[in-house]
Amino acid sequence: MNFELQYLHRIALLTSILGIVAFISDFGYSQSTEFQQLLDGFYFVALGIGVISTIARYFDRTHIFKRKVFVFDLLSVCFTLWTYYHYLFVGVPFRTDLLLENSIWVKIAVVLSFIRELSAARFNFKRTFLNPAQLFVASFFILIFLGAFLLQLPNATYTGISFTNALFTSTSAVSVTGLSVVDTGTYFTEFGQIIIMSLIQLGGLGILTFSSYFAYFFKGGTSYENQLVLSDMTNSKKMGEVFSTLKNIILITFGIELFSSIFIFSSLKVADFHSQYERIFFAVFHSVSAFCNAGFSTISAGLYDDGFKYNYFLQLAVIFTFVLGGLGFPIVTNIINYLKYQAKKFLFSNRLKRDHRPWVLNLNSRITLITTISITAVAFVAFYFLEYNNTLAEHHGFGKMVTALFGATTPRTAGFNSIDTAAMLFPTTMMVFLLMWIGASPASTGGGIKTSTFAIATLNILSLAKGKTRIEVFRREIADISVRRAFATISLSLIVIGFGIIFISFFDNEKSLIDIAFECFSAYSTVGLSLGITPNLSSASKLILVIVMFVGRVSMLTLVIAVFKKIKHKNYRYPTEEMTIN
Repeated sequence: MNFELQYLHRIALLTSILGIVAFISDFGYSQSTEFQQLLDGFYFVALGIGVISTIARYFDRTHIFKRKVFVFDLLSVCFTLWTYYHYLFVGVPFRTDLLLENSIWVKIAVVLSFIRELSAARFNFKRTFLNPAQLFVASFFILIFLGAFLLQLPNATYTGISFTNALFTSTSAVSVTGLSVVDTGTYFTEFGQIIIMSLIQLGGLGILTFSSYFAYFFKGGTSYENQLVLSDMTNSKKMGEVFSTLKNIILITFGIELFSSIFIFSSLKVADFHSQYERIFFAVFHSVSAFCNAGFSTISAGLYDDGFKYNYFLQLAVIFTFVLGGLGFPIVTNIINYLKYQAKKFLFSNRLKRDHRPWVLNLNSRITLITTISITAVAFVAFYFLEYNNTLAEHHGFGKMVTALFGATTPRTAGFNSIDTAAMLFPTTMMVFLLMWIGASPASTGGGIKTSTFAIATLNILSLAKGKTRIEVFRREIADISVRRAFATISLSLIVIGFGIIFISFFDNEKSLIDIAFECFSAYSTVGLSLGITPNLSSASKLILVIVMFVGRVSMLTLVIAVFKKIKHKNYRYPTEEMTIN
């Protein structure tokens, strides 16, 4: 690439970044007429430079031609040129505002131009500077503070928000927890709610997932160094699977969220909304919040609101969404492959006799599904009978069963409430503690110690009871490193939750211990259920919960790995001795 093209692309990248700054300023602040005209004009300048930069890439001999990228570039260039044509020849001559009939499309084009230019830039993850764990933690740290800044913009709230509350809300959204210190539906404007929804989406999947995939999509390749880092983050077993894994994550996420939005939209009553747009926004917001197991809602009372707590089809749609989000991307992908295999086997049974594959559903999927189904079944039965004449008393028949199922599944990191959580009986509350602590499945949008960790701990108890020295299940032996990780995760989770309870008890000693413990378990497991004390906590206690939520999202084990330097394996072993345990 010659110097002139490099210079052009750098200018385009800088202009697109300034376009995002203008975009944030446009929505975040109330503008004077003159400054609004300046911003509108700059949008067109940024788009024009972006078009020139995009076209110039195809005159560069070193440019890698990709059909998908060419289609994207062609559509974006055509859209921008159509915008200019509309302004110059169709619109009113000598207009002073430079706005089309719907300016949001111009701003969307600016965002797409930014994604295109940033993805085409060459960035390398240097393992000598940041290891994968440090990079992962840093990405969430930066996203949280960026979200806190955006939520403090004047147009994000109706009455303004303190930095502590903005930081708490941003952390809760990025860590997909759902704990709130202010009412999301009435405190934040539509712009503020869109920021929260964006933070939930980026936090649920990880900002590196988006940035890495788009970079690979536009550049057609990446460095070996980047692939090493991403393989650690995506748990890919092979280097070649890194970007196919990223693609599956993106497709599964938006695919499920799309279908969930349709189901939620169709379950809503027209009379409950002022406009069709408000109904669509409700469906999209709750679809994203449910799949990412965030628990945020634009309704003050959540799904316990009088207009929604009897909408059982809505509850089933939300359950379906957050359960899929909580299963984990590898499990969902494996289930899809298994269903495809069974469908082909049924339709083309003669052809597939030679292609028999007994382990299409791998060990991770089997253990996760069995654990998830077992926990859900036990929790459903317990919740149904414990709360039959309490929080379920106002429901009847099918509605009582759906609400019980919702109450049994939402503590495992979803965080939505279709009952009054504070009114639950003490035994039910204790069961919810356990469900929150277990959480969702690994490599999912949920938190907790994870179902696989709980399964390994249970299998280890059974193995010890039988006198075995190894954990064996489905004619497979669980690797020793998995067992060690599981018990390290359990120990570290209890340490973090314990310290959280101690500190909050110190700063807010008038609160009951069970209420404090409930909030800490909910924060660490990124659940979002609350007994109602979070908004009334002191600033110090809110900051403690911020730390607990952050640690719960990135996991304490990841933080420990990020801090300590890895030691190379040595070619020796010390003599083995047993420790006295009991």
